[in-house]
Amino acid sequence: MLIRSWDRGEEGEWLQWLAGRDFGVLAANGTGESGPVLVPTHFLLDADQGEILLHLGKPNPLFAAIEANPQVTLAVTDDCAFVPSYWRATQVPTSYYASVQFTCLAEPVDDAAGKAGILNRQLTHFQPETPAVRVVPGAEPYGPQLSGIRGLRLTVRQVRAKFKYDDKVPVEQQAAMAERLAERAGPGDAGARAQLLRRNAQRGGCPVGEP
Repeated sequence: MLIRSWDRGEEGEWLQWLAGRDFGVLAANGTGESGPVLVPTHFLLDADQGEILLHLGKPNPLFAAIEANPQVTLAVTDDCAFVPSYWRATQVPTSYYASVQFTCLAEPVDDAAGKAGILNRQLTHFQPETPAVRVVPGAEPYGPQLSGIRGLRLTVRQVRAKFKYDDKVPVEQQAAMAERLAERAGPGDAGARAQLLRRNAQRGGCPVGEP
């Protein structure tokens, strides 16, 4: 992912953006003979500990790829919109999007207690309305099913964040793009517009939420 000086995301920015996002694509290179293995998955980010937790079915081909090469990348991309050429002063079309990519070292977790720990942390995050539902090794209903999954602990080595919303153009042009997105109101336009206005406000343009 190419990151220019004007669309680089700082840590506080991407952490706030990720607060409402916990689904991404996990990629492992493996041996490289058949290309990388890509797995769409929910995940739990523990920014304080610098790790990401998740689980997958035991037959998932990602595990073979990790055994060959434990370095993986988790990517989260959202708030995307296509910007047509006739909207822009340059007459060159572009794409708006935000993307955060984690380069990590993957460690499979196979002991029952470790897998239960990951699942319980995920349940706390994804299903807080059922605090009594917990996984206990050997206990029904979930304990016996632990043998069918493997946990994954990803130690974060690097984070790269990009917020591509025309920050290189004058703030007036950036604000005009927000107007265009509001008028079109297509899939993804509202999210892209919110990010564009936020970045515009940081540059001294329109206050967030105003055209």
